Amino acid sequence: MAAQPVTPRTPRRVLPDVRAKSAPADDPERLTTHSRTVHDTVSQIEERLANAGVLATEPAFWARVRRAALLHDAGKVAEGFQQQLRPGGKLWGQRHEVLSLAYVDLLATAAGWNDEDRFMVATLVATHHRALHTSASGSAGGKPSLSQTYNSQTRWDEAFTHTPHTGGMQVQVQLGLHRELVAWFSGALGMDPPPITAGGPTLAERARLALEHLLDTWRGPVKADRGLLAVLAQGALTLADHAGSAHERLQTHMPLPADYFERLPHTPYPHQRQAADTDGHLVLIAPTGSGKTEAGLSWAARQTAAMPGLPRVVWTLPYRASLNAARRRLQRDLVPAAEETVPDIGLLHGAVAHTLLSEAIEDDCPPVDRAPASGTYDSDAADNSATTDERRYVEPTAAMARQARARAGAMRLFAQRLRVATPHQLLRGAVAGPVYSSVLLEQTNSVFVLDELHAYEPETFGRLCAAMGLWEQLGSRVAVLSATLAPPMTEIIKESLTRPVTCHRAPQGTSPVRHRLVLDDTPLTSAASTERLRGWLGEGHSVLAVVNTVAGAQQLFKDLHGDARDSCPGDPHSALLLHSRFKNRDRNAIERNLLERHPERHADDRARRGGLTVATQTVEVSLQLDFDRGAVENAPVEAVAQRAGRVNRRGLHPDGPAEFRVHRTDGTRPYEPEAVAASWDALTTLTADGIETLSEQDIDRLLALAYDTDWGRRWLERTRRARDAFRDVFLTFTDPFHDRSEFAQKLSEQFDSVDVLHRDDIEEYRELTSGREGHFLRAAGLLIPLRYGQLKTYNAEYDRGLGVHVIDGEYDETLGLEAPQEPETIL
Repeated sequence: MAAQPVTPRTPRRVLPDVRAKSAPADDPERLTTHSRTVHDTVSQIEERLANAGVLATEPAFWARVRRAALLHDAGKVAEGFQQQLRPGGKLWGQRHEVLSLAYVDLLATAAGWNDEDRFMVATLVATHHRALHTSASGSAGGKPSLSQTYNSQTRWDEAFTHTPHTGGMQVQVQLGLHRELVAWFSGALGMDPPPITAGGPTLAERARLALEHLLDTWRGPVKADRGLLAVLAQGALTLADHAGSAHERLQTHMPLPADYFERLPHTPYPHQRQAADTDGHLVLIAPTGSGKTEAGLSWAARQTAAMPGLPRVVWTLPYRASLNAARRRLQRDLVPAAEETVPDIGLLHGAVAHTLLSEAIEDDCPPVDRAPASGTYDSDAADNSATTDERRYVEPTAAMARQARARAGAMRLFAQRLRVATPHQLLRGAVAGPVYSSVLLEQTNSVFVLDELHAYEPETFGRLCAAMGLWEQLGSRVAVLSATLAPPMTEIIKESLTRPVTCHRAPQGTSPVRHRLVLDDTPLTSAASTERLRGWLGEGHSVLAVVNTVAGAQQLFKDLHGDARDSCPGDPHSALLLHSRFKNRDRNAIERNLLERHPERHADDRARRGGLTVATQTVEVSLQLDFDRGAVENAPVEAVAQRAGRVNRRGLHPDGPAEFRVHRTDGTRPYEPEAVAASWDALTTLTADGIETLSEQDIDRLLALAYDTDWGRRWLERTRRARDAFRDVFLTFTDPFHDRSEFAQKLSEQFDSVDVLHRDDIEEYRELTSGREGHFLRAAGLLIPLRYGQLKTYNAEYDRGLGVHVIDGEYDETLGLEAPQEPETIL
């Protein structure tokens, strides 16, 4: 590199003065320390994933990631970046990773790396914060890509060699400091340092040529396998950077012991033993209350013992409202590490995960042409598709402190070896890019248990089948658990996986006859129906009423909660309402009260319990509840069967089979009319044949009747189309380094869910996220799940500073969120 004269604008630095972070405030982390930490963290990731699945096809995978980890922040040596780290420092305005490419080129040439090693290391270094290109459709999507930031108009020497400043030039990398840094990197790479002589290409020239080569090579489509490996390598680097920056280690303790099955406190059911003896993919169909969860855990324990590395277990549920209950159950039943009192089970929050991951990759290098004299982008605004002119600016040190908290929070998404999630959160990994490639990588060498897979509409079911195919390619294994899995569902699961799928079904008689089935043509909310519920409450029965819509459940609860309290004087939990439209923290409290108030009945439990619970479909999965009587609105046949599973759950009611009444509905929301009609026709056919129970055999027949219809055949066709479309659009990485942020928005809209914040909670949310100890995981308890289509109903406005939609509406911790009242009109 040619010598660069030092001007009065550039203070002399030595390598120990060069920082990578602004924290900790009293002694900010040195660049060499951070580089070594990230490099060493790659070993933790390799220990977890080993060479599972497609990783085994690329022997150089981990060596390339290590080299990239060492060199990824080399460009922070620039004086502009160093000054930016100081309190009140001015923005540099350049991308440090582009300057890092110059060091990759210099050291790769000296070390004699082959062309593919050099190219892939440069790719990872360049893309660990930004995409190379805009999206394949031409949409800019999220943050500016490197091809937008650096082009034929870029003045490379001004950017990375001598930057004009009032009163002189700022030398970006002093010659002496450059020699020190190259010598340090050479030692870390185990090579002799290259000679640094005057007259060679400048760092700016090396960076320009390297970036142009990357942009040209990745401009067009590549083979899908190569693209997938490249995205996984990017995920490994960004995960190592997250962990290294947060100074967090990936956990090695597995809460699920290898001998879990042998530890069961009861004599196992036959289907539990079969699951525990199964190698590879599994489909298990067993009645509610017959130990499906224990069977799934027994299967998962066997898989983790046979797989390489340190496999992860991911337990998925269809509703976010069920995640906390499942997590508490796993914490109760599994084994903590030596230093823990309860097992550390991860919980992946949707909107919170997005915000944390987005903030964690920020590095405070906004474009110079739009940046103010000082301060940097608030990453909340920058990561939610605001235009540059709309973005808010904050001081660099404040933004970096916020980013440090985000990185620490993001590591909670990856550290544990067992976590609970919804499939939507996992499928966001398909978006890849710097934000989600770590999520995709963590799906390598994992064990996925898809609990109650039946609960999804055909489009989501199809996408999950496509994801199963990718997980298999990544060396992972899949189990599907359900009490109600129709034959077409099993068929499409098998055809979506290339390896054998073992199917086990609990034998008939596993569960006793638990219900007396009654069909009722009158609505559940009619006067006659509510009077019957009052009668049950007055007789001392515990009553479950399931309504299809939140508004309907709220109204029924208002009508009956007084009667429930009168029947159980002094009981604060005699009347409970559960639906999805609660704040997370309020719903968690309701679930705890439900589980304590209505636990599974034991053989010696003869008393009537009393009390009322009104719920929506959120009660169908994960919650181990047991009621004396049930009245539900008609729904798809699987939902009806799941609702029945919460009434006389284990068949131990002292009066024998309990009444379970299904009411015909006038409307079908939120379900498809054809699915609800097929369910009612199947139920009617069953009762017309004189069947008055809901045994396993009866449920199997209901499923067969419902799906052997025009609707059932269309369901299978739609599911296959959705699977194939999702695989081709989202799970084929032929353009791995184009901006895919528009995919994230499409995916969220397809799942039709969003977390929102009530306007009354703005200040508390801001304090929980931005205070001295704030981070987004602490604030997750204030968020409310909502459908995208409902945003307008609640007058939603997107707050760019908070990074969340803010809504109106009446909110009560007992009733949840209600729609805003229409304003009165004076004529």
